[in-house]
Amino acid sequence: MKQWIVTGVAIIIILGSASAQKVFEVEDGRNEHNFMPYELEYYVDTTNTLSFWQVSSNSFSNRFQAHPDYHNKDFKTNASYWIRLPVRHRANSTEVWMLEFYDQTIDEIEAYIPQENGSYRNVMMGDSQPFAHRLLRHKNFEIVLNINADTLMYYYFNVRSHEFADIRIGFRSVDRFVYYALNEYLLFGTFYGMILIISLYNFLVYLAIREIKNIYYIIYILSVAAYAMSYDGIGFQYLWPNHPEWNNYAVGVTLYSVIVWGLIFTRRFLSTRANAPRLDKALKGMIALRTVWFLVELFFLPELLTYRNVEIIPLSLIFYTGITIWNQGYRPARFFVIAYGVLFIGFFIRSLVYFNVLPFTTPLHYSLHFSFVLEMLFLTFALGDRIRILKDMRDRALRRIIHQHEVNMQLKDKVTRELEQKVQERTIELNDKNHLLEEINTKLERQSHEINQINSILDLDNWKLKNSIKEVLSERLLEKTMDYHQFKTLYPDTLACYRFLENLKWEGTFHCRKCGNEKYFDGAQKFARRCTRCGYNESITAYTIFHSIKFPIEKAFYIAYLTVIGQKEYTLEMLSEQLDLRVNTLWAFRHKVAERIHDLEKTGRRPHSARWQEVILIQEKPSKLPAAARVQSRLKSSQN
Repeated sequence: MKQWIVTGVAIIIILGSASAQKVFEVEDGRNEHNFMPYELEYYVDTTNTLSFWQVSSNSFSNRFQAHPDYHNKDFKTNASYWIRLPVRHRANSTEVWMLEFYDQTIDEIEAYIPQENGSYRNVMMGDSQPFAHRLLRHKNFEIVLNINADTLMYYYFNVRSHEFADIRIGFRSVDRFVYYALNEYLLFGTFYGMILIISLYNFLVYLAIREIKNIYYIIYILSVAAYAMSYDGIGFQYLWPNHPEWNNYAVGVTLYSVIVWGLIFTRRFLSTRANAPRLDKALKGMIALRTVWFLVELFFLPELLTYRNVEIIPLSLIFYTGITIWNQGYRPARFFVIAYGVLFIGFFIRSLVYFNVLPFTTPLHYSLHFSFVLEMLFLTFALGDRIRILKDMRDRALRRIIHQHEVNMQLKDKVTRELEQKVQERTIELNDKNHLLEEINTKLERQSHEINQINSILDLDNWKLKNSIKEVLSERLLEKTMDYHQFKTLYPDTLACYRFLENLKWEGTFHCRKCGNEKYFDGAQKFARRCTRCGYNESITAYTIFHSIKFPIEKAFYIAYLTVIGQKEYTLEMLSEQLDLRVNTLWAFRHKVAERIHDLEKTGRRPHSARWQEVILIQEKPSKLPAAARVQSRLKSSQN
């Protein structure tokens, strides 16, 4: 009796609720129906505190409302969307029916499925659950219904997601689902198979031409495949089915990879460093900014990882760069521009579907996939077109080289013939001139012989004249009447003075003052002599009055000469001005010469102008030779 009362009350509630909302009728002739968000009646629980029994109570029934002006942008993240879906089943239906949520990125779907006995079966779904927990091994979330009675059932769903969730619900027969799922997986297989084939093709091209841009393109399209698999749920189904926590990051990480490698490939393919340096810097800056933004999302704002609207900025920069370089005449950029133009169209259509401007259909839902396929094809065409253009340029250059080589050979033959003719003419001319030159040379040789005889006579006269001049100067030297300019005729420079000292000191022989050895070789300074036995080095001015002087020796010669002859006409001031020396320097050297004269006078020798050279040499002290050396020296003297 109580059971009948409860059943009656439930029927009254159901009938009362049914009068207030539109009920979906199950018909075998209509094997599919998609409940759009603006058709569904739902209640948004922003506090996430309501339970199923509260929501399903009769008092709560009026809170479920339809939202005909709903747009996807109105979805509230981290809120509970309680959806109520009334469905009237038919006992005569021969189909097996099912409910399906299309969005694979929904975090949690808590479904309450009514049973024929009036109870509810709770089913947990969502990408936060391991893939093995799903009722059907499909990328979407499905629930199979098994009701064969004429009854009205209310299905409740609690949808929660940290990002936008598409709350469309599909009601279809199992036959329709199998047909739809097989075709969908066939398209997925075609899509990902094309990516693998294009990747393999570009890898083979890279092995052939060794251009790194092909590797960048392979990484880019593989990133596109990874992003599509994360977005479609294929990756969760086949790659990481036991790691549902990765679903919160997969879309954001793969999207970052798509954008960054797209920017890198753009720089390399369009050669922006050479063709557009400013845009190249902009692309590098965009890579850095997108990387920083990705790190901020990953570590501080993970809820923004799936925020895709910001990607319009780098994609616009890529598209603008391609157009700019194409306008500059870079032909390989044409397919590049078309590829990203198609991608922009795909993004635009997907945005229109997102904002409910275009109706939801399977082709429009997968418009971005179609755009990616066309983009990859056109980019592959662009790489192939670039290779073809480079090959054409190489062939044209090779043809120009061959043509230029032929022209050069013709010019070479022509020039060779002309040169041979000119050489022949020139040879005849040179032979004539050679005969003429031989005659002239004969005359010149005869004249040269005569000139040599004359020069010999002149040299003899010059030698006699120089000797006469020297004799006159020597006589004047003896007469004490020679001035500085005349003195410089005899001793014009340092070399002449050193030669005079060399003859005066050694007179053609050498006698070491240390060991008595007479053999020597050139010393460290000019005109110096070094003993071959003891290594004693004797400079040219050693043991003379000119030793260690700080002014030119030819001037010292003249001062010594004036001091010896006792010339009184020149004062120190006059000599200082004439010789360009300081008075103190003159006085010191004259005093040194005077002391030398005084020493000679003590020995009874008065130097005169004829032997003024006696003043120059200073007598050495008695040699302190070893006894053996003295004996050897005496033996040599006795032998001599």
